Amino acid sequence: YKEKVDLKKDKKLEERLSWLRQILEWQKDLKDPKEFMENLKIGLFQDEVFTFTPKGDVKILPLGSTPIDFAYLIHTDVGHRCVGAKVNKKIVPLDCKLKSGDIVEILTSKSSRGPSRDWLKIAKTSGAKNRIRIWFKKEMREENIQKGKELFEKEMEKYRIEPSSELTKKLKEVSIKLGFTELESMFENIGYGKLTSYQVLSKIIPQEKISPIIPLVKPKKRIDQGIRVQGINDMMIRFSRCCNPVPGDEIIGYITRGRGVSIHKVDCSNVDFISAEKDRLVKVEWIKTEELFYPVKIKIIADDRPNLVSDIMLIFSSLKITVSAINAINDKNN
Repeated sequence: YKEKVDLKKDKKLEERLSWLRQILEWQKDLKDPKEFMENLKIGLFQDEVFTFTPKGDVKILPLGSTPIDFAYLIHTDVGHRCVGAKVNKKIVPLDCKLKSGDIVEILTSKSSRGPSRDWLKIAKTSGAKNRIRIWFKKEMREENIQKGKELFEKEMEKYRIEPSSELTKKLKEVSIKLGFTELESMFENIGYGKLTSYQVLSKIIPQEKISPIIPLVKPKKRIDQGIRVQGINDMMIRFSRCCNPVPGDEIIGYITRGRGVSIHKVDCSNVDFISAEKDRLVKVEWIKTEELFYPVKIKIIADDRPNLVSDIMLIFSSLKITVSAINAINDKNN
């Protein structure tokens, strides 16, 4: 039923009503169901396909639609659980183009892991594509939130911090300061690596001033290669070749990605570069010991003469010092 309107202005409606009248005439004239269906296929609009469910319900889709579009048109859950399709009782691939008159049956499974990203290339309708995108956004978000929580819990264990209502309260305050509307959004960012657990934790418990309401036990200082690293446990230590620090030099530590703590001289040219990442800088100090050996650079200036280099090497050898490399330059003044 349609209220009286000016059909000249509504051409689309007039086309549909004409098509409906044609179907009614075919139904009267054609007694054979197969012949009726063939005429019905020919008479449909070219920009749409009229498909049917096994129960006979009509589903109108854009030309070029696939079983994926059909599945999401029935229900979002049917689309998400789709594992295959039958068209006219024959199994077809999900990228099969549907035609008018096709009877489509969607095969689903409760154990389905959900849509594939390839479906975004196969689906024709914006409705199906949007539902697929929403699924991935939701699923990945939940996965990142869980991962973020696990990373934060590990960071808490490292500093022996026990969960508490006060800690949760402080976390919410920090998340707001960081620009997140909810706590889970902050964990999501930790999960996919945009934010680190240490960055969040350091805003709750500053290294220099620990809040008494949170039971925190400082980790034992690690001693490695004559270096004491403050506030970090179980970290590999390595000396940077750019400045080659030795005992007595004023030093600073930099937490690298996957290579432990890198030790630099405070006046090293690279310190200016790495200081932009202040969260990765840590305090380190030398430990007085006579049992460790360090690579050092020795610069010798001497008057050139025969066997000079050989004599220098003999001195090193007598002191049981290993020379890893030597570079000799003769200037214009000899």
